[in-house]
Amino acid sequence: MPETDLWEYSLSIPNDLRAVTVCRRTLRLILTMHGLSGLVDVAELLATELIGNAVRHTKGPAALRVRCSASGVLRIGAWDADPSPPELPQPFTPALDREDGRGLALVRACADAWGWQPLSREGSRGKYVWCELDGVGAGRPG
Repeated sequence: MPETDLWEYSLSIPNDLRAVTVCRRTLRLILTMHGLSGLVDVAELLATELIGNAVRHTKGPAALRVRCSASGVLRIGAWDADPSPPELPQPFTPALDREDGRGLALVRACADAWGWQPLSREGSRGKYVWCELDGVGAGRPG
């Protein structure tokens, strides 16, 4: 039986690094309006990494997708027009002199689940990289 969503939002963005800030602020507003302000910090970190990768590593448009299921799972995802798989995260070893290469390792470390899937429907190609935070209504502060 398909899971029912309580709510879902999608924000289409251009390939512009400034769009990462727009996504982060939009996500903060969405979560706050739904009484999930306790998730804002970790959700912003995850969305920033996913959308940042989509904008930095592809040439076309992208989209932020956020949904909350009836079972209390918050899914944050980034769509982009490039069907190539994301670079798999390496074990997280922070290098003080580097500012890149940590994105999916942070997602893996902070999210309860993550993954990706190629997309091809209605003439659109690309991929969807997502992560989830479980127990939105139960075990997490809100």
